[in-house]
Amino acid sequence: MSEINAKNIALLIDADNIDPNGIDAVLTVLAELGQVNIRRAYGNWAKDALRRWAELTNRYGIRPHQQFDLTRGKNATDMAMTIDAIDLLYQGKVDGFGIMSSDSDFTPLVSRLRQDGLPVYCFGDGKTPEALRTACTRFIDVGKLMRGEATSGSAPGKGENAVDEELIELLGGAWKAAQRDEEGFAKLQEVGQIAGNRSSFDVRNYGFRRLSELLQSLDRFELKRGTDGQLYVKRLR
Repeated sequence: MSEINAKNIALLIDADNIDPNGIDAVLTVLAELGQVNIRRAYGNWAKDALRRWAELTNRYGIRPHQQFDLTRGKNATDMAMTIDAIDLLYQGKVDGFGIMSSDSDFTPLVSRLRQDGLPVYCFGDGKTPEALRTACTRFIDVGKLMRGEATSGSAPGKGENAVDEELIELLGGAWKAAQRDEEGFAKLQEVGQIAGNRSSFDVRNYGFRRLSELLQSLDRFELKRGTDGQLYVKRLR
């Protein structure tokens, strides 16, 4: 991707709600979408709990936004992030968003951003509510993402990140809905697009970097490369 044509991505971080250890992995994922030119973290920086975030802001070019706790039990950070996201949306200079938070209060915001056709990648922990997970274009478990990078080069998709039956049925349904040739093969790209439209799953949650790698690990699917250079997939059972 050339720098001239790279898409402009905005990363908005709920620093009150998410661990900073995954920021490097998150930026690596978003780099696949374009250049992360807007990087903002929101929280009450007077709190000791945000000290680790504060130490990382300069290293990663993140602009900290101060939000005081004006009322006990109310989170001003959520409101500030939402307002800024909508401002960026209407300025029309952003091609996609990254939301780093596990707070389900951002579900309406994510849905609104997607209504304008913008991809929204959400990064949270394993306890992120299903409502937020499914609202995103892709939801990525930061903990699993970091473990996947730490074990890069070893056999993925084992143990904790093992592929479940629900994902297999999702991929199988996407294959069935795709256009297939006389041998039953469908373009992998089309299968991935259909599955992405039906779910917010991301292969990184299962220890893989690409959908092709995930499918190659399963005995229920067969992959082949066509004469056009593209990958094709067929469900075997």
